[in-house]
Amino acid sequence: MGASMKEIKLRIKSVQSTRQITKAMELVASSKVRRARERIERTEPYFNSLYETMTKIAYGKRDFTSPFVEPRSEIKKVCYVIIAGDRGLAGGYNSNIMKLVESHIKGHGHPACAVPVGKKAAEYCQRKDMEVLTDQYKLVENVTIGNCMEAAYFLTDEFRKGAFDELYVVYTNFVSMLTQRPVAMQVLPVTYTKEAAKDDLTDMVLYEPSPEAVFNAVVPEYVSGIFYGALCQSYASEQAARRTAMDSASKNADEMIEDLSLKYNRARQGAITQEITEIVAGAEQ
Repeated sequence: MGASMKEIKLRIKSVQSTRQITKAMELVASSKVRRARERIERTEPYFNSLYETMTKIAYGKRDFTSPFVEPRSEIKKVCYVIIAGDRGLAGGYNSNIMKLVESHIKGHGHPACAVPVGKKAAEYCQRKDMEVLTDQYKLVENVTIGNCMEAAYFLTDEFRKGAFDELYVVYTNFVSMLTQRPVAMQVLPVTYTKEAAKDDLTDMVLYEPSPEAVFNAVVPEYVSGIFYGALCQSYASEQAARRTAMDSASKNADEMIEDLSLKYNRARQGAITQEITEIVAGAEQ
């Protein structure tokens, strides 16, 4: 009985120690997700105005042509920018991204290459033996706007050269603290509907040297904006998923501590009862 009580007490201390860690990680994730949401709010106006400018240029002329908007006659290879986390303990955040990538590749049925962003994405590409165009973005927290711009210029050049025929960014969209949705967004070729062009936009703005040249110059900026926006969304989603997972772990630890404390009290009560019984039996003799 004494050995059992000692084991239960050690178990309680172990769970309490684990709970302290999960609670600290929950508080850290809560702080990070607040900053990440603020960053999302700051980036949205830039992306919206940039997209509006591109659509106005594209809609300005019905005979508008650009290598970045014309779909390829034959899809030979698809490139994926995969944004995942740097570490685990975030529920299904990383696994949901990988499942989406796998289903998307199977659905397209074309050879794929990748640009992994984050340690878990790099590990996934290595495990699946995927062709990696560049692996210099191994930590999500270290990726900056400048890195996004660098990646955008690199990928738009590769797209124009014909290294791949479609470009997707796979990230997690932050819906709320409890809901994060993995998304595969097509980046190149840029999609827009020519039939939706408005005639009153034709002569509103004069672009020099030409609308096509301005459009092609803006595309890398647009792509970098998408990358940075997706990065902000993914980072906020990761922290929200980790906060939820750690909150659940802390609650489970509380339940375990309560159950173990009850067992400990029962064992202690049983030990005391046995000692009293032995004392009474000895006195009667």
